[in-house]
Amino acid sequence: MGVAPRLAALTEYVLGSPPPLRLRAWDGSEAGPTEGPVLVVRSRRALRRLLYRPGELGLARAWVAGDIDVEGDLYQALSVLADVVWDRADGSSVPRTRLLAALPEALSLAGPLPLPVRPPREEDRGRRPGLAHSQRRDRRAISHHYDVGNDFYELVLGPSMVYSCAVWGPTTDDLQDAQAAKLDLICRKLGLREGQRLLDVGCGWGSLVLHAAQHHGVRAVGVTLSVEQAEYARERVAKEDLTDRVEIRVQDYRQVTDGPFDAIASVGMAEHVGAARYQDYAGRLFRLLRPGGRLLNHQIARRPIGDEASYRIDPFIDAYVFPDGELAPVGRTVAQLERAGLEVRDVESLREHYALTLRRWVRNLEQGWEQAVRLTSPGRARIWRLYMAASALQFERGRIGVNQVLAVRVADSGAAGLPLRPRSWVELTS
Repeated sequence: MGVAPRLAALTEYVLGSPPPLRLRAWDGSEAGPTEGPVLVVRSRRALRRLLYRPGELGLARAWVAGDIDVEGDLYQALSVLADVVWDRADGSSVPRTRLLAALPEALSLAGPLPLPVRPPREEDRGRRPGLAHSQRRDRRAISHHYDVGNDFYELVLGPSMVYSCAVWGPTTDDLQDAQAAKLDLICRKLGLREGQRLLDVGCGWGSLVLHAAQHHGVRAVGVTLSVEQAEYARERVAKEDLTDRVEIRVQDYRQVTDGPFDAIASVGMAEHVGAARYQDYAGRLFRLLRPGGRLLNHQIARRPIGDEASYRIDPFIDAYVFPDGELAPVGRTVAQLERAGLEVRDVESLREHYALTLRRWVRNLEQGWEQAVRLTSPGRARIWRLYMAASALQFERGRIGVNQVLAVRVADSGAAGLPLRPRSWVELTS
């Protein structure tokens, strides 16, 4: 019997149902459904990785190393796998007794087991100095994700160089237009006016501070922990002749002391803060705002679970994508911002917008695949393709969301500085 039929039989035994995808093994044999995507198992090493690190981390290492692959529609493959592996309809997990009973056949297919191979160089797991979310460790985590080459990010993100969800309208088809709409939406929510001071916490490649200075006349400070981002942003600022109005710093948000600011934006940054540090983060932003100033906190959220203490970040994301990243339910975020002294005035979900954005980034990556591999590595390109495609499905299925929370530091008089109907920006984006 070929390897693929044996893998199919083993999968059916473990999962309690036939393989959802066609399997092709390293010996050329195939088994499973005749239509749809094909899961290609290129080497016995894929099974060895799973045996050494059962679960998502083993699968991730096999994917990054190219030991497994998908031929055909990646989204369809991930969706089918999610239904039978991660989102089982009956909510059950595979019994441990069944896994143990399957072990002899798995060992037979894996062949002689050498010592575990060194993890691919793209993996960050296990090499993190200092306490979680200390300034030193945060710098390393941010560098792991963002300092992989500005040319690579240009290929994926397109000319806008915005690494957060765009805002799509009924007739919007262009990613750059959708990102410009998002930047302007943020500026309008913050009520930016000529001469005001804006702080962008986690400014990325400088797109928001440039937009705010060019179109709303503010003086802006952008801070990032990524050296490569800062260099790129400074070049953009100089090219636009805005060095007198826009400053880019390599600086931790905990080191910013030159407030007050009229407005603060934190877009796609708070996911890096960590639950243990979040109250301090919210308090620092409160203190950096002038009375009557506004905060726009744009943050990915997860669904709350019954036992919040049991929350753990996805091991693939933790090892390969966002080391030490943490997601919180939006309700907790709102509560912590208010506990810090801010008054939350508006919460807007952009969940579907992020799914659309991620699919555009995946398309950009796939269309420029050979160049992406040259700019980084085959493993890094494979990581980004998998994580962005899987994240798009997560947003589409409602397992994670993203929200813009608008809050104000109320003045001593009680004035919030907002119009009676502050959602006047809605008409401009519908």
